Amino acid sequence: MKKALVTGITGQDGSYLAELLLEKGYEVHGIVRRASTFNTDRLDHLYKDPLVDDTNLYLHYGDLADAVQLVKLLYDLQPDEIYNLGAQSHVRVSFDIPEYTGDVTGVGAVRILEAVREAGLVEKVRYYQASSSEMYGKVQEVPQVETTPFWPRSPYACAKVYAHWLTVNYRESYGLHASSGILFNHESPRRGQTFVTRKITRAATRIKLGLQKKLILGNLDSKRDWGYAKEYVDAMWLMLQQEKPDDYVIATNETHTVREFLEESFSCLDLDWKEYVGFDKKYERPAEVDLLIGNASKAKEKLNWEPKVTFKELVSIMVESDMKLAERERTLADVDLA
Repeated sequence: MKKALVTGITGQDGSYLAELLLEKGYEVHGIVRRASTFNTDRLDHLYKDPLVDDTNLYLHYGDLADAVQLVKLLYDLQPDEIYNLGAQSHVRVSFDIPEYTGDVTGVGAVRILEAVREAGLVEKVRYYQASSSEMYGKVQEVPQVETTPFWPRSPYACAKVYAHWLTVNYRESYGLHASSGILFNHESPRRGQTFVTRKITRAATRIKLGLQKKLILGNLDSKRDWGYAKEYVDAMWLMLQQEKPDDYVIATNETHTVREFLEESFSCLDLDWKEYVGFDKKYERPAEVDLLIGNASKAKEKLNWEPKVTFKELVSIMVESDMKLAERERTLADVDLA
């Protein structure tokens, strides 16, 4: 049985990756930050009935800011694969907390890579680094590929560039099997509600049921390459199954504006988004990324990976899921009023 360690396991990608690895027979270990409330709701369905069967999913308290704990964990677990998905991943928020973002998103990768060396796992373990299309920022060519120069436009993107090049450096310096997935925007019903796509689908369904009146957003003209997160974790796993490590763009090679996402979401519910959406400058970034579109031909050729879920299907999946949440919310509200 292979053993995998996943940072950021409680997030959107981490939960889908945990599902995939468990289906493939892995023993999966995840790092979670200690909090006063439980934040494992995306993973709860993966636990079997403890009175009937055991699960191969284990969670450990830790933090990407705690190098000592990371070393101890690697010594104890001796994992075959490490997936570093942990980060302060909200781009707009990174402008408000740049130091924290740099420490966790950037330096956090150094701590894991050094922990691999300290635990003597360089020749055993395979490492995946979650890189980001935000690294391209002020894009230098269209579409973006693995060799496109980076021009980051946020503290988050700068931290990701640092972690990305460190991964390359450890691969070249120490012979570590380390690969980076340069993932373009990928969404799902498990996306955090403060991210624009989920903010849109959540608001649209609540507006449809009379639970919300308005949705306030920032720049509607930003263009993004949006894919389905559940498909993208397949690419992560495939990278670590290759004989040689490498870096891969994971994308759909299509771009759509935030406005198009709005139109599609509200049209699924027979609503005109223009009647409900307002603008607030506070949601704009100090430095905007205007256009992202990735060419994943290398991943198709070497990993035999390509996206299957279309833009319209992705929006429909998210709207359908959020409609169920909104219906439950309305039911609870009706019960309280009664």
